[in-house]
Amino acid sequence: MSINAPGAATISRLSGRAADPAQQAFLLLRTVFTVAPIAFGLDKFANLLTDWPGYLAPFVDRLVPGTAQQAMYAVGVIEIVAGLLVAVRPKYGAVVVAAWLAGIIVNLLILGDFFDVALRDFGLLVAALALWRLASRRPANPASTRE
Repeated sequence: MSINAPGAATISRLSGRAADPAQQAFLLLRTVFTVAPIAFGLDKFANLLTDWPGYLAPFVDRLVPGTAQQAMYAVGVIEIVAGLLVAVRPKYGAVVVAAWLAGIIVNLLILGDFFDVALRDFGLLVAALALWRLASRRPANPASTRE
């Protein structure tokens, strides 16, 4: 006679999912696209990592009201919200992050200086799209699926 401990089925199901390479990739991408936008968004207020207004193309700076630093405050808020969206709704948050990265790439190409950063951000954009695809195959409410 076998007696299962309470929650044994749940632990077994979670262990099985954690061993799936697609699940591992999803968790890695979800974590990085939650933490990084929030961290970079917060830094737009402190300028510890770099002088963020220096990354704003003059053309874009003329389009937006206020100073370049004030524009970076708005950018920071958007990045924080995007990171939080990835945390709670990765399917939609990943698309927002990908679109945001596309905007950053265009800004950097207009600026004409940071081609290496634009290429790195293109790699991040592709990774955000990979997160979107992985999130698209997951059920909206994983607790509702029983194995």
